[in-house]
Order: sequence, then C-alpha cells, then structure tokens
Amino acid sequence: MASHGADTPRNVSGPASVNEAGRQYTDASAQGAPRYSKHERVADGAVHVMGLALVLGACFYLLGRVPQASPAGIVPALGLYAVGMATSFGCSAAYNLAPAGPFKALLRRFDHAAIFLMIAGTYTPIALLAIGGTWGWAVLAIVWTGAGLGATIKLLAPGRFERASLIAYLALGWVCLAALPRLIEMLTPPQFGLLVLGGVLYSLGVLLHLSTRLPYHNALWHLSVLIAAGFHYALVLSITAV
Repeated sequence: MASHGADTPRNVSGPASVNEAGRQYTDASAQGAPRYSKHERVADGAVHVMGLALVLGACFYLLGRVPQASPAGIVPALGLYAVGMATSFGCSAAYNLAPAGPFKALLRRFDHAAIFLMIAGTYTPIALLAIGGTWGWAVLAIVWTGAGLGATIKLLAPGRFERASLIAYLALGWVCLAALPRLIEMLTPPQFGLLVLGGVLYSLGVLLHLSTRLPYHNALWHLSVLIAAGFHYALVLSITAV
C-alpha cells in the first residue's frame, strides 16, 4: 500500500515554467505540488469523484450487511476499516480538487497522514478476522504504531521525509509477510490472491506516482490506488461473509 495523495514536486527554472509535456507550473516549493494541465486536472478530478462515491457506497454496504448477532470484533474491525478508507479517499479528493493556496497546503498534511490511517484500517479486519490469534494482534500492533508515528510526522512536519514516507507506506503495507504462513493457512487461494493483487498494484502504482514526465500520471496513479483498494475490499467482504 502506498500514498495515493503524495506528490513529488518537479524541478522548475523559475516562478513558472513549462516541461516537455507542455505542463505549466508555479513555484512548486511554495505549494508543495506541481500545477497540472487543465485536462490532467479534469481527469484526476473525475477519478477522485468516482472513487469517493464508490468508497462511500462500499462502506455503507459493508457495514449494513453485518447482522446484529455477529461475532465480537467484526463491527469494530469493519468500522476502523471503513473510517480509514473513507477518510483517506476523502482527504485525497479535498486536497487534489482544492485550488492552490494556503488551505491546499493544510489539506496536503491531512491527505498524506490519512494514507497511514487507511493502511492501518485495512489491516484491522485482515489481522483480527483472517490472521487471528497472537500473530494477528502482533501485526495489528506494529501497523497501528507505525501508522500513528507516520501520521504524526506528516501532520507536524509537512514536506519533510518525502522519500522516506514512500518507503514507510510500502513497508507497513507489506508487514503481513511476517505472518505469511498463517495467511496461507487461514485464507482460501482466491482470498490470498486478492490480498496479493491489491498489495502488488499499490506497490507498482508508486512507479506511476514517480513517473512525473508521464502525461496524466497523477490520474493513473490514483486510479491504480482505487483498483487496489477494490481488491482488498473484495477480500474484506469475503472474510466477513455471513
């Protein structure tokens, strides 16, 4: 899992410049983000609007299908998962759709911090309901501790440790490898496939995020995150099937 709101400013030669793809940018260091072309912004905005609508609908469906007599732990686990996913996609939409200015810089802090919340939230039902036992609680403790530290740094020290943050997102996303034998034992092959596909797509999506010279790279990056989240959502639905 990785950042779907993180951005890497491009080099500019002055207050405004145009790169090889014809994009115009203001001073990226002032805003913490490059300025994309109109068509790129529209494409990225469409991905965010569609993604946020799908995520909110999916969260309501997930929580609404849980029976009142469900086993202990299911509702809190799914609640944290839904909150993490909705918060992350909501903050990403708010930040990426906001006009340039001081408020956008504030939204960027919450956007990047919320990614850690989504990672930990996604792990919660997987760790408690799929891995289970001591291994499940150990994985959950590691992920939530790391996510808490990462989110705090993003909120209090914005714009610093950007490369380290990408590594942290990926590292937390693959903590489950420590419990790989347990996952193979507890998950069916299709469930395990959904887990791996989501993780791989999150990780490969980082290449799109870093391919700043690729037209529409930001929209493609966010789309890959949405699809990856869909794989993990299908997994969560499967392990909580009644």
